[in-house]
Amino acid sequence: MRDVVFAGGPVATMDAARSFTDAVAVRDGRIVAVGRDAVRAHWSSRTEFVDLRGRLLLPGFHDAHVHPLYGGLERLRCDLTECLDAAQCLRQVEAYQRAHPEAGWVLGGGWDMAQFPGGAPHRTALDQVTGNRPAYLLNRDHHGAWVNTAALRLAGIDRHTPDPPDGRVERDADGHPTGTLHEGATRLVEPVLPTTGEAEYLAGLLEGQRHLHSRGVTSWHDAIVGPYLGYDDTLATYLDADRRGLLTGKVRGALWWDRSRGREQIEELRHRRDRARGHRFRAGTVKIMQDGVCENFTAALQLPYLGRHGSGLSFVDSELLAEVVPELADAGFQLHFHAIGDRAVRDVLDALSGARERDLRHQIAHVQVVHPSDVPRFRELGVTATIQPRWAVNDAAMTELTVPRLGHRRAGWQYPFRSLRAAGAVLAAGSDWPVSEADPVLGVHVAVNRSEPGTDDPPFRPEQALDLVDALAAYTAGSAWVNHAERETGTVEVGKAADLVLLDRDPFALPPNEIWRCEVELTMVDGAVVHHRM
Repeated sequence: MRDVVFAGGPVATMDAARSFTDAVAVRDGRIVAVGRDAVRAHWSSRTEFVDLRGRLLLPGFHDAHVHPLYGGLERLRCDLTECLDAAQCLRQVEAYQRAHPEAGWVLGGGWDMAQFPGGAPHRTALDQVTGNRPAYLLNRDHHGAWVNTAALRLAGIDRHTPDPPDGRVERDADGHPTGTLHEGATRLVEPVLPTTGEAEYLAGLLEGQRHLHSRGVTSWHDAIVGPYLGYDDTLATYLDADRRGLLTGKVRGALWWDRSRGREQIEELRHRRDRARGHRFRAGTVKIMQDGVCENFTAALQLPYLGRHGSGLSFVDSELLAEVVPELADAGFQLHFHAIGDRAVRDVLDALSGARERDLRHQIAHVQVVHPSDVPRFRELGVTATIQPRWAVNDAAMTELTVPRLGHRRAGWQYPFRSLRAAGAVLAAGSDWPVSEADPVLGVHVAVNRSEPGTDDPPFRPEQALDLVDALAAYTAGSAWVNHAERETGTVEVGKAADLVLLDRDPFALPPNEIWRCEVELTMVDGAVVHHRM
């Protein structure tokens, strides 16, 4: 392993003082000196010198909530994430089908609900490009799927099929399924989906890992390790990759809580945790998805959506949640919650108030709609807010689907990043990729500007913007801390692992609206280069 010295530019250490320095020395995978004077003692003829030339060096990014295996698989399948409208989605599906005549199903995803009327694409449009070949395409937020008539027929879904308790089949006026399956309704198709082999899962993980490294991500928290949306349990894939030395990122996995069952699964989770104690992969967290998303009326709200659409779904009953959360905490599990609506956030906070404090560092991800009275409870209960800054913009999903369904008063409670920070909450940050782009730089840009990168769109609730240093800290020190890795990584300090990222410029020297222009030039994990832009 090489000895390396970085000098000639700014280094954001992200330490407790958020200090800056001007040089870093790396030896045997560790940071051995910080600051030009200290680094000189480690400079020799064998040392590789990297001239920063004014570019910013900082700790490697930590994605606190991501799904790299799903993202990698979608990149290898019918990938719709770059499509700009419904017509382009259909052209992409048609092109994929022609290029892969051997596949029995058209699998993939990444379509955006805002690209279709009411957020619900129709099966007949998909039929026109797939014919009798069944298709199952997950939407970008992974809370639903678009299927064609052939898939509905194979799964036996018709006008007589009841909606499951935790989902909804989109229907026409006569009750016939139209081709969009929300939340738990996707499980109606799972029995007929083709089996994904272990080799394909491993390929998906490695592609996801490569993509994350190219965005400067050195560590991540996989927010679902278990069967979900037609994917199998991915625990064995991670363990295999780790055992074979293929896992170059540092990973903490969140074991999936089966919302169709109760506390009887806790013992099984203990056994799964015991299995998941590898070199670079551990799974000591339990993930509970408490509600859905606002765009399809499944996020759990305290008051109903506008337009007689109910108040959303609580996937785990609040009484059961209050029972199992303390029991899981007593078993030593960190808890990682998906909570979008204000009722979901409150139910989770209420349940966590009954758990004994054991420095487990529980976290609530997404925190989209938060009642103002619940903001200070994050600090009071020691709960980390794991934010997805990329979503806090006036995009089509926000202006055409979310705001009209919430109403302007509740829409003003969304993504209260600055309020949470001011109240003393720890902020961690993640992309939720493939729900949104994996690039932390784009997330940092939006956290600071509250608007789409590279546009002049009006900012969304600009009073909730973060300072640049706080946004970067959420993607580094904050996410390392919530994952119990702060002694090893997350900051540039002597003795820590050389997990570093080099940007092609210094965002602190740019106008705030140009932060998005920064690109990753080099990513290093334990002193080894895992990405180098040529």
